[in-house]
Amino acid sequence: MTDGSARAFLDRLFSAAVAAAHPSTCLPPALPPPPAHGRLILLAAGKAAGSMLEVAERYYLDEKDFDPARLAGIGVARHGYGRPTRLLEMVEAGHPVPDAAGLAGAQKAIDLAASATADDLVLVLLSGGASANWIAPAYGVELDDKRALTKALLRSGANITEINTVRKHLSRIKGGRLAALAQPAHVVTLSISDVPGDDPAVIGSGPTVPDPSTLAEARDVLARYRIDPPPSIAVALRDTANESPKPGDAAFANAEYHLISRPADSFVATEKLVREAGYEPVLLGDNLEGEAREVAAAQAAKAKELKAAGRKAVLMSGGELTVTMRGNGRGGPNQEFALALAVALGGEANIYAVAGDTDGTDGGGGDATDPAGAYVLPDTLKRAAAAGLDPAAFLANNDSTGFFEAIGDLLSPGPTCTNVNDFRAVLVDP
Repeated sequence: MTDGSARAFLDRLFSAAVAAAHPSTCLPPALPPPPAHGRLILLAAGKAAGSMLEVAERYYLDEKDFDPARLAGIGVARHGYGRPTRLLEMVEAGHPVPDAAGLAGAQKAIDLAASATADDLVLVLLSGGASANWIAPAYGVELDDKRALTKALLRSGANITEINTVRKHLSRIKGGRLAALAQPAHVVTLSISDVPGDDPAVIGSGPTVPDPSTLAEARDVLARYRIDPPPSIAVALRDTANESPKPGDAAFANAEYHLISRPADSFVATEKLVREAGYEPVLLGDNLEGEAREVAAAQAAKAKELKAAGRKAVLMSGGELTVTMRGNGRGGPNQEFALALAVALGGEANIYAVAGDTDGTDGGGGDATDPAGAYVLPDTLKRAAAAGLDPAAFLANNDSTGFFEAIGDLLSPGPTCTNVNDFRAVLVDP
């Protein structure tokens, strides 16, 4: 396989993973019947919020001929991830660091939920990114304090479960509170999972499900990563009024939750393509966590083993890796994985890779134009040397974007309007 054909094949795998999780594919079969008498209130949040709202609005208005006067709702997505809607408001907001647009959008969602009656159906369309897009700080906590804490958590190396444990105890919408607000209406949540293990309490910080985590656990996360929070946050995390509703709470008596797409579904689609191309799919898991550079070193070793054994294979993995910031460069977990993989492979022939976030952006400054990840080819290090680049220095500075940008190996599909987290494929073609 040539470098060009290998890269094209890796592109096909990434595109298949994204397509399997797109709302146009997975949402219509899961949409519930509209209410017989009351309103249908659509509340969407996350990187797929725009596409989910667009699909749901079309379904109810066109296929179900639902009365537009009984339709209400709002969607809040990351900047650049909005989609055209006909009746409902679409807001673009900050991610991963929240902003004022997310604050206003979340308040409108809260107000709509609180206005629901027993005749209404509150349909929550949830996807990864909702934790940042629906920002409704606990009383006494300012937006700037939440922004500062979010930045500290993102730099700390904390995983998504730990980060969301903190978020849920500093919010008026997360951790089951949206379901409580919507009572006595029937609440149905349709969710696209972006977290390892597909835990509803972690996806989007679980706004409509019981929260088993506690205020004490949230404080422990900050202590573990030596994060000194703003005073208002320290006070809020000791206020028992900010404890989230737990399993068995009456708030969830009329709520149901359905996962409509998971990372595992994307790997089913990509494994089919791998077999059709004559390669052996080797799935390392759709829920990997850990430091990106450490996972990369382990996968480089595995790829070399497969090559030495003469096996034509594609190593595939998902999940959500982390980066502990030591430098001041640009990048995200997928790009850092790719850079560390290139270093560990050391220019090994006939091994190729792609690592990308299925939402279309990976780390960066929060812009919709940020790259999703990067490619690794056998001549990656050779081309870098010719350009005067030291990959080890870029890795030490956490500047994976700068490295791959310089040699033209960034993966930049733009916003995909869905999110089932990372997709990594290492092609071994001995």
